[in-house]
Amino acid sequence: MPNTLTGLAGFNAREDAEAALLACCASRAFARSVAARRPYSDPDRLAAAADAAVRGLAWPDVLEALSAHPRIGERAESAWSRQEQSGVQDDTRAELAEGNRSYEDRFGHVYLICATGLTGAEMLARLRERLLHDEETERATVRDELAKITRLRLVKLLEGS
Repeated sequence: MPNTLTGLAGFNAREDAEAALLACCASRAFARSVAARRPYSDPDRLAAAADAAVRGLAWPDVLEALSAHPRIGERAESAWSRQEQSGVQDDTRAELAEGNRSYEDRFGHVYLICATGLTGAEMLARLRERLLHDEETERATVRDELAKITRLRLVKLLEGS
């Protein structure tokens, strides 16, 4: 059944809530957890549940979520990813590609950053800083970034964009 309601009421009524949540965070464990706690009385409670779900993911579930994110600086397929990475200009793409390779070699997964509102130069500077992290620090940073992205995408989901 297609969702004809919008906003929080629409989300609470969705039969396909788990599938919709996967567009916000591509971890099945995340989607199950957040969908199972419906109905939400207000958007802040939904956001808090989503944040707790992201932070509570086992590392393999975080990696599942990361697998849906394009490399920063590469042409993104999803409209949300294209919009989020709009600050990347051609002059930083080559450096970001090189940084992405170094990051993936070091940590074994895609470099994730909440790119909304950041320039390519800012994303590159943060990538270089994060290459200095130890594994534990970087995993915490990845969770923080994933939670930020998820929160922004939840707003878009509720708005119907």
